[in-house]
Amino acid sequence: MRYLLILLIFAACSPTDQNTAAPPQSATTVSNPPPLVANRYNVALLIMDGVYNTELTAPYDIFQHTIFRKKIKAMNTFTVANTLEPITSFEGMRILPDYNYLSPDLPSIDILVVPSAEHHLDTDLEDEVMLDFVRKTSKDALYVTSHCDGAFVLAQAGLLDEVSSTTFPSDIPKYRKRFPNLDIRDSVLFVHDGKFITSAGGAKSFEAALYLCEVVYGAEIARSLAGGLVIDWNLENVPHLKITRK
Repeated sequence: MRYLLILLIFAACSPTDQNTAAPPQSATTVSNPPPLVANRYNVALLIMDGVYNTELTAPYDIFQHTIFRKKIKAMNTFTVANTLEPITSFEGMRILPDYNYLSPDLPSIDILVVPSAEHHLDTDLEDEVMLDFVRKTSKDALYVTSHCDGAFVLAQAGLLDEVSSTTFPSDIPKYRKRFPNLDIRDSVLFVHDGKFITSAGGAKSFEAALYLCEVVYGAEIARSLAGGLVIDWNLENVPHLKITRK
């Protein structure tokens, strides 16, 4: 009996009591990517720390709403980054990327969207891994679009050498200085040249995204998508430039 009592006292005072329990393990929250429906266009939006909300959410909203239109090949919309950890937008929104573009499991991409980000005029242009992803994706993509200073990324990747392009209005001088050999246009909201659509960005990112939908689906669908987001859409009233090459 004496030995049993000693064992019970020892067990009660062992390191497993609540005062010495191991701290909970930290865990990274990783989102499950949205399901990719067959026979849709895969639309990837490139994000990183400092991405601007509007240039991301405007095209995302327009393209995602295609799933609610009948008798069209709708769009799978998802974000890609060089991590699955949360990224923080310039305005402070925390976003879980859907896919890591460094992963071999990255889906095929039909349309690449490059929103603007805080460091698209400086350090992001030194990120050769990101630039190489943009180059490789562009080869097989049907369309590559940029908003605001996303054009700097496309230009740095060498994708705009033979096409006309534009960017955020007040950054046109910086754009011309950094890329003096490009055909850079101003006084338009977006420029469409080949597979590339570059836009002034900001709230006008909606117009550039609607334009791509009009190219892909026609004016009726584009107007329907615009109406669903309370946007007055008429391409004839939108200052833009479409380059036709022989």
